[in-house]
Amino acid sequence: MSKIKAVLFDMDGVLIDAKDWHYEALNQALSLFGMAISRYDHLVTYDGLPTKKKLEMLTLERGLPRALHQFINDIKQEFTFQLGYAKCKPTFNHQYALSNLKARGYRLAACSNSIRKTMDVLFERAAITQYFDFYISNEDVRDSKPHPEMYLTAIKRLGLKPSECLILEDNDNGIRAAKASGAHLLVINDVDDVNLECITNRIKEIEVNQ
Repeated sequence: MSKIKAVLFDMDGVLIDAKDWHYEALNQALSLFGMAISRYDHLVTYDGLPTKKKLEMLTLERGLPRALHQFINDIKQEFTFQLGYAKCKPTFNHQYALSNLKARGYRLAACSNSIRKTMDVLFERAAITQYFDFYISNEDVRDSKPHPEMYLTAIKRLGLKPSECLILEDNDNGIRAAKASGAHLLVINDVDDVNLECITNRIKEIEVNQ
């Protein structure tokens, strides 16, 4: 019977309540060119995808010039940093859960479709960097979520099998990536679901049923 030895976390909507920040930041940048997206489209179509993928979709669907991609991406990232510095702060439930999991011997890693600089800023502001063995951004892999490469890379780096890992994800693209990796899954509906009780209960459920 495989024991769970590592817990892997998505960032936005799981560790950091940053979904709206990414939406607001991207729309600030897109609004300069009359290309803002609705909140409905964000939630149904774009949620969880890297900014570069979102821009490519806007090119195909609405004719956004590809020559503007890098400029819009750079502006969006700057807006994201500003929102992160202003709004991101430590959350007790997350601090408590991560510190306890670490003390119990679990390996911890994070995998996000965000760029590394965004992860650095938000993890620092949330005061959770010290709990993680490492984290992987969309710049560290060729294929971002919903492709499982990010999680497969993390699992290999941990030296574990997928059956020894639990992944926490909140959106369709991340859930698809987690399932395709072969690891176990805990679906997160709200950042408040990321607490020690929910995580340890899921681990117990997995280990009892294996």
